[in-house]
Amino acid sequence: MVDKLAEVTRAQARDYTSFSVGGKRFGYYWPRTKTVGLKQTLSEQLALVSERPDVFEVQFTAGGFGWVVVYLQRIDADELTELVYEAWRLTAPEQLVEANPLRRR
Repeated sequence: MVDKLAEVTRAQARDYTSFSVGGKRFGYYWPRTKTVGLKQTLSEQLALVSERPDVFEVQFTAGGFGWVVVYLQRIDADELTELVYEAWRLTAPEQLVEANPLRRR
């Protein structure tokens, strides 16, 4: 999923991989817990966690954004793709977003 997004850089830490665009982080992957952390709007964070607490949990809020933890075994690939794109879109420079819309299958 991330490989299909423009100008994404990865950084490997001991326990996780982080994903950035334009020098700003938009996601994390923790293989041990089979979870990802994704940047979302505050309203989307609240909606996701409220509607499906078995799939999503609040990670933290920062800079007017709400990050969510996503349990990978409890979400389908299409929904995860949309959430990853949204996290990237919220972070990427506007020109990059305009040049790289979400492509549906």
